Amino acid sequence: MRKVSACLWPGLAAALSLYPSLAGAAPAEPAQVEDPKAVYRVPIEDTPVRGPGDALVTIVESVDFECPFCKRAMPTLKQIEQAYPGKVRFAFRHNPLSMHPHALLAATVAEEARVEGGNDKFWALHDQLFALPSLDAQALVKLAGESGLDEEALKSSIQTSRYVERVRRDQNLVNALGATGTPTFFVNGRKLVGAQPYQAFKAVIDEEIQKAEALLKTGVAIADLYASTIERGATAPVMVAAPPAPPALLTDGATRVALRPDDPLKGARLAPVTIVLFSDFQCPFCSRIEPTLKQVEASYAGKVRIAWKHDPLPFHPNALPAAMAAEAARVQGRFWPMHDKLFADQQALSEASYSKYAQELGLRMDRFRSDVAKPWVAARIAEDQKLAASVGATGTPTLYLNCRKMVGAQPFESLKAVIDEEIGKAEAMMARGVKLDAGFYDRICAANVAAAPAAAAPPPRTGIAVALRPDDPARGAERARVTVVEFADFQCPFCSRALAPLGEIAQAYGKEVRVVFKHMPLAFHPNALPAALAAEAARQQGKFWEMHDAIFAHQQALSDAAYAEYAEELKLDLARFKSALVDPATRKRVEEDLAQARSAGVTGTPSFVVNGELVLGSGSLRRVVEEQLKKARLAHR
Repeated sequence: MRKVSACLWPGLAAALSLYPSLAGAAPAEPAQVEDPKAVYRVPIEDTPVRGPGDALVTIVESVDFECPFCKRAMPTLKQIEQAYPGKVRFAFRHNPLSMHPHALLAATVAEEARVEGGNDKFWALHDQLFALPSLDAQALVKLAGESGLDEEALKSSIQTSRYVERVRRDQNLVNALGATGTPTFFVNGRKLVGAQPYQAFKAVIDEEIQKAEALLKTGVAIADLYASTIERGATAPVMVAAPPAPPALLTDGATRVALRPDDPLKGARLAPVTIVLFSDFQCPFCSRIEPTLKQVEASYAGKVRIAWKHDPLPFHPNALPAAMAAEAARVQGRFWPMHDKLFADQQALSEASYSKYAQELGLRMDRFRSDVAKPWVAARIAEDQKLAASVGATGTPTLYLNCRKMVGAQPFESLKAVIDEEIGKAEAMMARGVKLDAGFYDRICAANVAAAPAAAAPPPRTGIAVALRPDDPARGAERARVTVVEFADFQCPFCSRALAPLGEIAQAYGKEVRVVFKHMPLAFHPNALPAALAAEAARQQGKFWEMHDAIFAHQQALSDAAYAEYAEELKLDLARFKSALVDPATRKRVEEDLAQARSAGVTGTPSFVVNGELVLGSGSLRRVVEEQLKKARLAHR
C-alpha cells in the first residue's frame, strides 16, 4: 500500500508556525544519526576491481550474492557504468549474511573464479550469480561448470574452506565500518546503504568527481588518487546529532481507529486510556517518542495501554524489512522485545541484525525465517498502512489517545495533559455506570469523535484560479491549451520524482502544455527556503530553469556553497546573485507564492493546478492533463 508522502501532511506547513517550542521542558538526550558526508577507509588492495585504474571515483560494493536487495541494485550499477565511462570503477567486498544458507558457497565459487581467471573471470561470474533466478547448491554447481571452473579444484576449495578466511576478512572490515547489512556501497569512501536509486548515487558521484579533480590539481598523481581520498577516512561509524524534530502538532480532532484482537498491546488489558501508535522502525522521530512512551507506562501503570500499528514509510528502505521481522517475532509472542532491539540501534537495521535478535530472544529460527517471507506478513503491514491513510496518519509517529490525534515526537508533558483529560472523562463515564470492559475503548472513542469539531470542508478541486505574473518561470508556449501551475519544494524528494512525469508530458504534448513554477518551501525542510531564494536570484538573471535543474540534480547536497557554485557555472553575475539572495524583495516573492498556495487549498508538495483543477502529487498528473487537453480541444472546434 503506497502512502501519502511526509511532504504531503495536510496543512502542516501553515500549522508549524502556530506552535512554538514548549518552554521549560528538560532537554532530551540528542539523537544520533550517521554523518552522510563521512569518508571511510575502505582499501581495495587484493580485491577484485572492474574499471580503469585512473578512474576519479571508486565504488566499493559490499554485498551478499543471495541477498534480493543486492540483486535489485545491480541494474543501477550498470547504469552508473554507462553514465560515467572512464570515470568510475568498482571494487568488491564480500558480506555473506548468516540468514542466507547459500551465500558463503556462492562467495566460494566467485573466489575460485578469481583465482583461476583473475578479475575478469570474477566479475563475469559475479554478474552471472546475480542473474540466476534462484541461488541454491544445484544452481551454483551448474553455473561453475558452465563457467569452465576446475571441478576438482572447486570441490577441494569447498571441502577445505579455502576462501573462508578471505571472505571473513572482507566481512570484518565492512562490519567495523557499520555495514552490517547488504547491500552497502562506499563511493570514494562515502557510505550509501541499501538498493538506492540512481539519483542517490549520482548526487554523491558528481560531488566526488569535483573533489577528485580538485585534488589532482594539487599535484596528487592519478594512481594515488583513491588512496589519498581515503587516507584520513574513518574506521568506525561517524555519528552526528540528528536534525531537530519538526515542532509537533497538538491534538488535531478525533477519528475512530479500529484495533485487531491480536494487535501488539502492552499495559493493562482493560485500561481507561488506549494509545494507538502508528510508527516506523527507521524513523528517527519515532525513536525519540519511545522514551516518552516508557515514561507514560511508568507514570500511568494500569491506566494506559499502548497498541502498535505498522507504518513503514517508503523512503526508509529498512523500515518494511524491520516491520516484517517484528511481525515474525509477534507470532512467537515476542513482538515487544524485538521492537525494543530494533529501536535500540536504528543504524544497524539489517537482515543479519534481525536474525541475531531473533536468536537472542530464543525464537524458533526455522519458523522465524519462514514467517518473515510469508505473504500474510506483508499483507498485515499493508492493512495497517491502509488504516493509517484512512484515519489521516500521513507521517510518523502519529498517536491516537482514545482516538484523539497527536502528531510527532511530543514531550511527556503534552501527552500527560491529554491522558489526564481522558482519565477524567473515563472516570466520569464509569461513575454513570459505564463498565470498563472490552467495549469501553469503542465507547470513549465514539464520545471523542462526536465531541470533536467538525472537519473543515475540503478545498475545491476545480475552478481554482492562480494569478500568474508575467515573469513567473514558465516552460512551454504562452498560449498553450493547458497550463500546469506547479507548487514545489526543492528539498522534497517527491518533487524531485515529479520531474520525470513533467518531462514526459512536455515531450508528448509540446506547445499544447506549459508549466509555470511556484515556490512552496515547507517549514520542516530547512534547505528548501534557501534553495528557493537561490532559484529566484538566478531567475533575475534569466537562469531560473538552469538553477532549478542543478538544485534538483544535487538534492542531497543543498547548501549555500552549492548554490554559489551553480551560479558560477551558469556564468551569473556573482555579486548580483549574492545581493539578490539577501534582498527582502526576493523573499517576499517566495512568500507571495506560498500565500497563493494557501488560497488555492494547496497543503503539500508537489501539487499542481491544471487549468484550474487541483492535483495532489504527480501520480495522476498526466491523466488530468490529458482530460483538460480534450476539453480544450473540444472548446476550440
